[in-house]
Amino acid sequence: MEHVREPLLRHLVGAILRRARLRQGRTLQEVAATARMSTAYLSEVERGRKEASSEMLAAVCRALDIQLVDLVGQAHDALAAVTGQGRVRVLTAVGDSNGTVRHASARYPRSVGSGAGQRDAVLIAA
Repeated sequence: MEHVREPLLRHLVGAILRRARLRQGRTLQEVAATARMSTAYLSEVERGRKEASSEMLAAVCRALDIQLVDLVGQAHDALAAVTGQGRVRVLTAVGDSNGTVRHASARYPRSVGSGAGQRDAVLIAA
């Protein structure tokens, strides 16, 4: 099996943020001001040179009016496409009105990739 070099998460996240900003026709200065960070810092994040904290990522997502879950999902999709490891394991849980889990199960949908050596992405649904 050929080893695929995985890109760094900061590179994936930076590219996704830049694409979102450019799709909106917004400048670095505009988004950075809305996110309350320096333009230089946002530029470094977009170029994958800085590892942004979760607080900073949340601020940029708010400034771009995108959901953090969508940012993470797009990063997952990009990484899975590069590595060919896109198998998804779906976890479901049934709880009572107090939030106590009464039943949990896991399954691998047939429509999603399979094969030896693949890693799982876990989706949780209530």
